[in-house]
Amino acid sequence: MTDICQHSIADQVYKARQFCEDKGARFTLLREKVYALLLEQQGAVGAYELLDALKLTESNAKPATVYRTLDFLLEFGLIHKIESTNAFVACHHFDCNHPVQFLICDTCGDVKEIQSEGLKDTLDKQAQTVGFNIVNQTIEAHGTCAACQ
Repeated sequence: MTDICQHSIADQVYKARQFCEDKGARFTLLREKVYALLLEQQGAVGAYELLDALKLTESNAKPATVYRTLDFLLEFGLIHKIESTNAFVACHHFDCNHPVQFLICDTCGDVKEIQSEGLKDTLDKQAQTVGFNIVNQTIEAHGTCAACQ
């Protein structure tokens, strides 16, 4: 990993720590490590993959430890869960509430987060016509990225 990538990860971890502290939550060293591990990834990562990576520095890490940490990171919007693959990906703009759409490459596993307000507006309008109030929206689209085509 390049120094620039490490610097970017350190910046993002710092922002996450500040964000949590502003919300009155502790961004513990373990939470920081798991979040940093997710930031290092190109695609989504499963909990047990995170556990294996975490054990390199935290030999006593257990599955429950990772799942509790992921729950915290999800609650504060620092990460997203990819439901279709039961994996997790870091969110780089956690300080805003936004609809989420993911483009997931089934070949290499790359995950791109995009935001399409038009899609959100269309979905909201369609839901309203049937009396449904959308609280949270995540859309996952599977296919092949440009590099794998």
